[in-house]
Amino acid sequence: MTIKLIAVGKTDHKQLQDLISEYIKRLGFYIKFSFEIIPDIKNSKNLSEAQQKDKEGKLILSKTIASDVLVLLDENGKQYDSVGFSELLQKHMNSGIKQLIFVIGGPYGFSPEVYNRANGKLSLSKMTFSHQMIRLFFIEQLYRGFTILRNEPYHHR
Repeated sequence: MTIKLIAVGKTDHKQLQDLISEYIKRLGFYIKFSFEIIPDIKNSKNLSEAQQKDKEGKLILSKTIASDVLVLLDENGKQYDSVGFSELLQKHMNSGIKQLIFVIGGPYGFSPEVYNRANGKLSLSKMTFSHQMIRLFFIEQLYRGFTILRNEPYHHR
């Protein structure tokens, strides 16, 4: 199985990007992982929220195929502790899917088409985080999940 993270908009903080790169490198020891950035929509100030979500949604869906399992990082998604999240990862790996895709949407969330296509929703917290910070938090949790599955000392129970 491969895991892909799709995010809308680039990370413009070098320190954040360095930390993201570090955890991506660590993840490589456990699973094939890719991180794909969808560029910000041009002239978004001239678009309504719905129009912006629609344009972003089309770009997100263009990065998937029918057999992919698509999980949206969404404030209304299911919450897990780190051990529960590692168990979710194991369940997906055991299911035989080829690609598990997680998506961080734009500032207004996802279009109805993306919600309809999604296989699930995941919330990392009831708090709101910047779209740039959540990338680091999510990738670190992926790494943590794999260390839990391997009984490595990174996560303390």
